[in-house]
Amino acid sequence: MIMRALIVLFILAGLGGCSTRVEQKQEESIVILWAKWAPSDYLQKLSEDFTRETGIKVSVVQVSWDKFYSAFFDHSQEYDMVGGDSQWLGRGATDGYYVDLTKWILDNNVNNRMTEASVIGYAEYPKGVQRYWAIPLMGDAMGFAYRKDLFEDPAEKNAFLEQFGYPLAVPKTWQELKDIATFFYRPETGFYGANIWAAETYDGTTMGVESFIWAWGADLGDQKTYKVKGVLDVPASAEALEFYKKLHALGAPEWKHAYLETNQAFLKGKAAMVMSYFAFFPDLLDPAKNPYAAATGFFANPAGPKGRFSSLGGQGLSVVSSSKKKDKVFRFLEWFVRPGVQQKWARLGGYSCDKFVINSEEFLNATPYNRPLRDSMEMLKDFWTVPEYAGLLEISQKYWSQYLFTDSITAQDAMSNVAREWEELFEAAGYYKE
Repeated sequence: MIMRALIVLFILAGLGGCSTRVEQKQEESIVILWAKWAPSDYLQKLSEDFTRETGIKVSVVQVSWDKFYSAFFDHSQEYDMVGGDSQWLGRGATDGYYVDLTKWILDNNVNNRMTEASVIGYAEYPKGVQRYWAIPLMGDAMGFAYRKDLFEDPAEKNAFLEQFGYPLAVPKTWQELKDIATFFYRPETGFYGANIWAAETYDGTTMGVESFIWAWGADLGDQKTYKVKGVLDVPASAEALEFYKKLHALGAPEWKHAYLETNQAFLKGKAAMVMSYFAFFPDLLDPAKNPYAAATGFFANPAGPKGRFSSLGGQGLSVVSSSKKKDKVFRFLEWFVRPGVQQKWARLGGYSCDKFVINSEEFLNATPYNRPLRDSMEMLKDFWTVPEYAGLLEISQKYWSQYLFTDSITAQDAMSNVAREWEELFEAAGYYKE
């Protein structure tokens, strides 16, 4: 009996020791929240090197895009870092979810090593004050995939030259892109010119339209004064929206209400060109998914009358203020921004924002879309990043989608309605202090 009791005590003691070791192991891990997509897999793979070097385990938790926002802001205490969207910067900084990284970024020269547009887009809030809340994690931009076999076909080239008076080639301007989309618009054969973003949900329409607003010389508003009237609701914006609607009409009808799903028009052989984010282009090079993989090319956004711009994609990596493992988190950040680690991040498929990496021949020649991606990283602009961005987004989605999908509103009225309601939202939030 005594012997059995001693054995039981010995087993319990052993279990207790095992439990302590498990707790210690968990204590040595850091948890990163990111969206469910291939780059999260790449980051998990990359982090294995950090674990081998430091003994600190990294767990990249992936959540579907539609639940990503709530997964963080409703449960931020469960994570040590987050690969948050750029629009989260305002709420993350203002409401205390993010750690201020300004000193760390300046001390580690991250602001100079990463591209200027990525630092502004993924890290800075408010804009123009050089205060930082994230490091650039995954650079991304909007661009186009196109059918090289059609663009290079002698018969198509001759027909295009005869119709438009200049050679068929990768477009340098939005007008040229529209000409090409018009040329390939062949509904009688079930083939179409270009599918571009237009979706009433989340930011599908807004991300496309805003790039045209900038390219036509207008802006969403003044980022410092939050003045919108007289900045957004100008003739140039209305012209940009009108152009966008004409281009949108040249796409395959099955994907007229589509965002990232525009790739499907390409995979199904229904469109000569499709708009997407570069992060979603890898599938187009997979012969198992794309029967036209060998004939697929890519290009960056062409220029408008007043400039060349791209809506910002990608995310920054922020430190969660409630994390109890900040010492380990900062070790990870120091490791992640090393040039060698950034090079491997790019090799795995992550889009590094490091200037040296994205300008290296290794990166530029790694895939057919890396070179246009590099070009796009210098022309990024972003939507509002204030804490109220979700409300602003609902307004632009409502009126710009209404214009695209109905004839019940003019382009000018759509812009005027957005400008008025954005200023009403800013007023209610206390942005216009006397």
